[in-house]
Amino acid sequence: MRVIDAAALLLFAMAVRRSAPLGWLVRAGHRTTLWCAAVILACTGSVIAAGAGPGPRCVMIENCSIFDPVSETMHARRTIVIQGERIAAVVPPAPQPGLPEDATRIDGTGRYALPGLIDAHVHLVHVLDLAGVPGDEVLPLYLAAGITSVRSAGDHIVAATLVARLAAACPASSPRVFICSPLLDAEPPIHPNVGRAITDPDHVPAVLDELQAWSPTTIKIYAGTGRAVGRAIIQESHRRGLPVAAHLGIYTAQDAVADGVDSLEHIWSVFNYIIPPDVAGQPGHRGQLDLTNPLCESLVAELVRQQVYVNPTLVVFRNMILLPDEPAARDHVDNTYVPRRLREFWPLYLQRTNCPQGGSLADRQREFAKYQELTGKLYRAGVPLLVGTDAPEPQVTPGFALHQELELLVASGLPPAAALRAATLHNATVLRQQDQLGSIAAGKLADIVLLSANPLEDIRHTRHIELVIRGGQVCRPSELLHPASP
Repeated sequence: MRVIDAAALLLFAMAVRRSAPLGWLVRAGHRTTLWCAAVILACTGSVIAAGAGPGPRCVMIENCSIFDPVSETMHARRTIVIQGERIAAVVPPAPQPGLPEDATRIDGTGRYALPGLIDAHVHLVHVLDLAGVPGDEVLPLYLAAGITSVRSAGDHIVAATLVARLAAACPASSPRVFICSPLLDAEPPIHPNVGRAITDPDHVPAVLDELQAWSPTTIKIYAGTGRAVGRAIIQESHRRGLPVAAHLGIYTAQDAVADGVDSLEHIWSVFNYIIPPDVAGQPGHRGQLDLTNPLCESLVAELVRQQVYVNPTLVVFRNMILLPDEPAARDHVDNTYVPRRLREFWPLYLQRTNCPQGGSLADRQREFAKYQELTGKLYRAGVPLLVGTDAPEPQVTPGFALHQELELLVASGLPPAAALRAATLHNATVLRQQDQLGSIAAGKLADIVLLSANPLEDIRHTRHIELVIRGGQVCRPSELLHPASP
């Protein structure tokens, strides 16, 4: 048996061993586990064959412009030299001595190279399993959209580990996957299929001992968690070198920030804690909130002082929570790429989650406008922002929703360069991968998106993708992307 096949089978055996009865694996909520185990075995054979050449492949993108997220500028006339999976050099256009004869040369004249985009808030198990869609069916959508890495934001850890292992085994069709803990929540968890209850701060170390065996890169606090448990999770995670993301509910933003949380997920995790008590009972108050009120100013200042990341995920509020009945969201062309089973499940899930939320359409539109206003305020104040989508929630298309999120961030007041910095370097930094990802520089992993138009002139140009390079491997969207069956 090949070593990599044996490793995949071992992981599957671990999943079975850790999952109590075997019946646990075949419940609808965990189809991904069995499916991915089989697909990993199919993929790994092709990976071995592809890697059997005499040396690392060489790719050159010649005479392109390169976006630098540090300076937020575009540097013209650069050649990117890639050896194997890493960037060997970024140099002015000139003959490159010592290149192998079979080096792949790509004419970058008139093209714009971005670091591989990162979606910092996705779920590769949760909604997909409820819809009966294995995670592997959406992975190519991310890569086709220029997203070379994704951060899981809370999933069942066995199934998520297998999706991540599948993605690593199939780099020509999958982004890198950085997994997260389950949603650490109260009892019972709000989402039982991907949640894990912790009700006693003293139990936190034992739970993290168990979860850390799966090597998560992020620990996630969910809405039912109170301060005592939340603070224990943050302290114990930091002791182990793990960042903590939080979707807040009972635990207030003021307390979570004081306790050292690393990122707040969704604009609600800020907005819900800046509403003065005397305003909270007024009809339509969310769409009329004065964002200069002392409670808001104080929290924003603390977010800046502590440099807590905020991940607005505006697209999920527009497309699912508040405005899914608007044609612009319901009938967006991006949705045509979603597997049919997922599209058919979305309306059922909207009903189950009581969406749209927030009253009349006019009230909901005003509320969403306030979320955008707050996002712009956070940016101008100096709060570091992330870019995430919450895909595949209803009408939040895996991969392509990130381009919608970038457009919403720019409409909220971010310059295109700042939105791109957030989607690359900030997202890499929150993953603690800034030395490997997030910019185009010698020594970093060769994750690159080549565009035919300048996104600093119009953020919608991020959709003008000619090719995607993931770990030095050239991928073309036309070969990854096929509209799903109706």
